[in-house]
Order: sequence, then structure tokens, then C-alpha cells
Amino acid sequence: MTPHTHVGVRGAGAPIEHAEGRASSAMAAVAAPVGAVCSFSPRDCRFFAISSSDGRLRVWETANSRLQHEYVPSAHLSAACTCLAWAPPGGRQPPNKVQDGPQRKKRKSEVAEVDRQLDILAVGTAVGSILLYSTIKGELQSKLDGGHDSRVNCVRWHQDTCCLYSCSEDKHIVEWNTQTCKVKCKWKGDNSSVTSLCISPDGKMLLSAGRTIKLWDLETKEVYRHFTGHATSVSSLTFTTVKPMNENKPFDGITGLYFLSGAIHDRLLSVWQVRSDRKEKNAVMSFTVTDEPIFIDLTVSEVKEEPVKLAVVCRDGQLHLFEHILNGYCKKPLTSNCTIQIATPGNDGDSTPKPVPILAAAFCSDKQSLLLVYGNTLQPIIEKVSLNTMESHICLIRDIQKVLSLKTDVALTKVKTPVVNSDTKVLVPGIPGHSTAVKTPASGKEKKKNKRKPGETGESIEERLEALDIDVSKVKTPGGLPQTDSFAVLLVQGLESNDAEILNRVLNTRKDNVIKNTVSRMPIHAVIPLLHELTKRLQGNPYSASLMVRWLKSVFTIHASYLSTLPDLIPQLGMLYQLMESRVKTLQKLSRLHGRLFILVTQVAASEAVQNVTEMNQTAKLVYEDESSEEEGSDDEMIADKESDENWDEDEEKEEQSGEQDMTVEKEINGDSDLEPGNESEEE
Repeated sequence: MTPHTHVGVRGAGAPIEHAEGRASSAMAAVAAPVGAVCSFSPRDCRFFAISSSDGRLRVWETANSRLQHEYVPSAHLSAACTCLAWAPPGGRQPPNKVQDGPQRKKRKSEVAEVDRQLDILAVGTAVGSILLYSTIKGELQSKLDGGHDSRVNCVRWHQDTCCLYSCSEDKHIVEWNTQTCKVKCKWKGDNSSVTSLCISPDGKMLLSAGRTIKLWDLETKEVYRHFTGHATSVSSLTFTTVKPMNENKPFDGITGLYFLSGAIHDRLLSVWQVRSDRKEKNAVMSFTVTDEPIFIDLTVSEVKEEPVKLAVVCRDGQLHLFEHILNGYCKKPLTSNCTIQIATPGNDGDSTPKPVPILAAAFCSDKQSLLLVYGNTLQPIIEKVSLNTMESHICLIRDIQKVLSLKTDVALTKVKTPVVNSDTKVLVPGIPGHSTAVKTPASGKEKKKNKRKPGETGESIEERLEALDIDVSKVKTPGGLPQTDSFAVLLVQGLESNDAEILNRVLNTRKDNVIKNTVSRMPIHAVIPLLHELTKRLQGNPYSASLMVRWLKSVFTIHASYLSTLPDLIPQLGMLYQLMESRVKTLQKLSRLHGRLFILVTQVAASEAVQNVTEMNQTAKLVYEDESSEEEGSDDEMIADKESDENWDEDEEKEEQSGEQDMTVEKEINGDSDLEPGNESEEE
């Protein structure tokens, strides 16, 4: 068995992205890697498998950087590759589902030769299925279904049996029997998604990781140890030793071994030691890097005095080399012994070198040289370099344009320009419904001659468009603004090329009818990229978010039927849903706060207005009295007194006629007869 292992690291729970451009600009485009799904074959790293964002699986030969196989799954657009794992040497051959023609009985030597040379590549997909691809036959051997109902995060082969272990977003771990292509065992691995797996050197234990790391007994499927320490989801697990450091104690297969773990958005790689005396233990040491690790390779330490060599490829495209003897606890994080970068020499006009990202790196069998994979995922360059750890920083100058141009065979030797006449119809490529307006020749007008006079420089654009029978008036729009068809074409081009200028020009429009027509005329395959772009812009300032909401409304209204047919719609739009949910939750609190602040501001403004008003003198400057009013008032009093006296006399006459039984009341009235007339009228 090759004494080193390698682990590809990717973002757990996030869509797989790749640093790749278009085929036409792949040679010149240089971008930082973002976690390509790739892996080296275990047989002396003879092959290198890598998957791109279009779902294609490519297998390259490391000796000469030649493309060996290219496999496109039938559902590659919806079932993108999420993880890769090569079968260990000596693995059994999975059964063929379809047998073509009569099969003769093979000799034992032929069967042994096939088993020895057979390389099986397990490919996990985003829909939960696992594909087994044979690199020797160049075809799909079998497909494992029914184990997971969500994306597969990691697959690992058992060293001695034909079993395959996989973990998924559905929180479960599945043990597969690749002979029968059926689930052998399935159990819940964590309360959240399980992101990484690793099998112990003796094949009796299994490491699984999500937010926490668990060590399982494969026979009983019970947890042997718990390890905690990473704040984010663990993305890589691998054992660094095959034997315990203390040889005096009996070895039970796992106690005393070290293993390495890395997590997303974490610049520290932790080293753990499995001990039987303590159930929970923190990391004994850690390695620090410059950015999140995306690919890890290491040489396994077989003896106590042998140091572990570690190669870590980071997201920024740098490679860090570590060399350390695992001898217990180390408090201080260890820095790299050597850092390797690759850059271009620079063009004649621009002498500034540009960085070339490193995609993966693996130690060769001699442990003194490295296989570097750099460039882009469409056309990677594989190079073997010797290690020189005496220098702390190494920058390799590589002209990737020249290297790729030497490997590209030019097939076209002659270019012919087609002759266009008046009967030719021009078909413009684009989306359905997008076509140019054909200008009908007007009667009575003579055709312009194509011959130029001696003083003229050349034909104008208008004349050339007329030669192609394209209506110039339809192309030239008032104000220079593109029409709805042009908006749809520009939007698709901007999404495919990730051009911010084109996207800003289209997405910043405010006209609802233009937005509706553009969304209705755009192709189906651009709906999900548009939603991802809108989600990214929703996280910006409120002005940009208010514009993006209009596009979201049109997309969900027009393409609701298409979105409902996608099997992975929930993970595709999960971030958008969480973003909108968080903003809606804060709306009610903000409304309450706005109301309270409005009341406070109103009260403060009212109190300030009262304080600023000067006190007015309430004393009258002039008083006017009329004499006639006093005389009229005295006459009124005399009339009131007279009426009160008459009423009093009537009451007295009624009381005298009441009889003897009312004498007491009559006395009381006579006793009060000394009151003034004015007061009696007030009581009445």
C-alpha cells in the first residue's frame, strides 16, 4: 500500500464551485481555486480525477498530463459530483449490470490480472446516488441508489472488503455492499449533516464528522469516542499514523493513533490522539495555514522516529509543507516549513507576474518529490517537482499559456469568408423568440453598389447591416437603450461570464414591464444562476435589495412550474429563504421601534416649540364700558323681582286651602317669609 494518503476538502453544505473559465479563455484565465472535487489514484498517483461544475468527470494521466477518460453522467446537470474516492489496490470488481454477447469462462490468470489492474472510482452526487466508474473499461459499472435522499458529502472505501461507506446531508451514514449494490447497514451519524468520513488503519473503526467528531465501532455501530473543538463543519479527516507511539502497551487497533481534521473557514488543522483513559480530549497540536484548506495530502508515519510530512493546498492557491514528529501535546500552533507559490513570468507589455492557483498536491512514493496540479479545472497542468525544505518560501515561474499552447493541436488551417448576397437569410443564435427583423427591399429604390470610390476608406456599419438584410432602424433604438430581447441576451451573457458591468446594466432597471418580459424570454437553464445572483445582491444595501425584489417576484411568478420540478430546490434556494425569513422577522421589531421613536421625537419637538414661544402680556390696553347696559340690567332686575312676588302670592293661596293636615308645612313657609324676594326667586 502506498504510504501516504490524500483528502480533498470542500465546503460542507454549500454548492460545489470551481475556478474555471470558458474553453476559449481557459488558457489565459487565472483564478483562485475554490475547492475543486479531485483525488489522486492510490497506485503511485498514476491518475488524477477531477470534476467540474458542468458535471463532467475527467481522469488525467499524471505522467504526461494527458486526458485519459471523460465521463458525463446522464443527469449531470442536476446530479453534480460532490465527492470522489478511488478504490484501494486489490479491491474487488463490482458486478456488470449488462452483459454483451456470450461470455466465455475466463482463466484464473486473466481474472487476477483484471483484479490487479482494475481502478474503481466512487462518485457521490448531489441527489444522493453514488456512481461506480471503471477507469480501465472507461464506463459506468453500477449505481448505488436508495441509501440517501440528499447530497452525498463523502465516500470512503474499506481497505480489505468491498464495502463502501458514505455520509450525507440527511444525517445518516450508509454501509454499501458493492457486490450486490445494496445497503448493508444505515444508521444516524449526527444531529446535523455528516460531512466527512475516515476508516482506521486496521479497518475496525470509522471516524465521522459534522460539527463534532465521532469514532464508531464498525462491528457494533456504537460510538467509541467523542471529539470536539471545531466551530464549523469538519471537511476532512485522515489518520496520520498506523501504529501507536508507545510500543510498551498492547495495541487494540486504535488507542494511541493520531488523526488530522480540518474545517471550513478555519485556518487551523487540528491533530487528535485517541486515548482509552479519557473519553473526551482536545486537540494535541495544530498546524496554521494562510487560508481555508481545500486539499490535504500526507505521508503516513509507520515508526515512532519518522516525521509526518503534510502538504496543504489553501483556497488562496498556496501550498504549505509541514514536517513534524508526533510525540504528544504541543501548545503553540506549528507554522509551515516551506510555502510554494506559482506565478506567470509576465507579458512583454505587462511585466507584473500573475499568480497561478494550485489545485492539488500529492507526495510521490519516494517522499522527496511532489506532484503539483495547477492552472484551471478544464485543462490542469500536472508537474513533478523536487522538495527543497531549506527555503521558507519558493515561487515557481511557469508560463501556462505556452505550456497549454504546445499541447493544443490546431485543426483549422484555412479560414474562408462566406459570400453574402441578397437572398441570404441570417439566423442569429440566442434564445427562443429572439430573432432579427428582416428588412424587405423597398420598390423603386436601386440597390447600392458595393464598389467604393478611390477616396473612400471603407463601408460603414450601416452599409454592412444593409448587406446582411438587417433593418438598421430596428437595431438603432431611441436613447441607445437595449430592447427586451437584448436584455434577455445580455442577462444570459452576464450570468455565464459573471460580468458585473453587464449584470448591473440589466438588473438596475426599474420598469416592471421590461423586467417581466426579460424574465419570460430568458432560457430555463439560466433561472437558477439568476436566483443565485439575486440572492448575492440582496445582501447588499437596501437600494439594491429593493430592485432585486422586483426581479424575484417576476421569476417566481413566471417560472414557478419549472422550479417546482427541481429535485434539489430546497438546497438551491435555502440561502434565499433564510435571508428573506430573517428580514421578515426583524420587520415587526423595527416597526415597533419606529413607532416609539416617532412618539419620542414628536414629544421632544412639541416641548421645544412650547419653550421657544415668548410670554404674551394678557393685560387689556383699552376697556370700553357702555352706560345703557347698566340701565337695562336694573330694569331686568325689577321685572324679575316683580314676577317672583306674584308667584309667591299664588303659592300662599294654594297652601291656605290645603286644610288642617298641612298646618305644619304652612307654618314652616310663614317662618321663612322674612327672606328677601331676590333669594326666594333663586330657590324657586
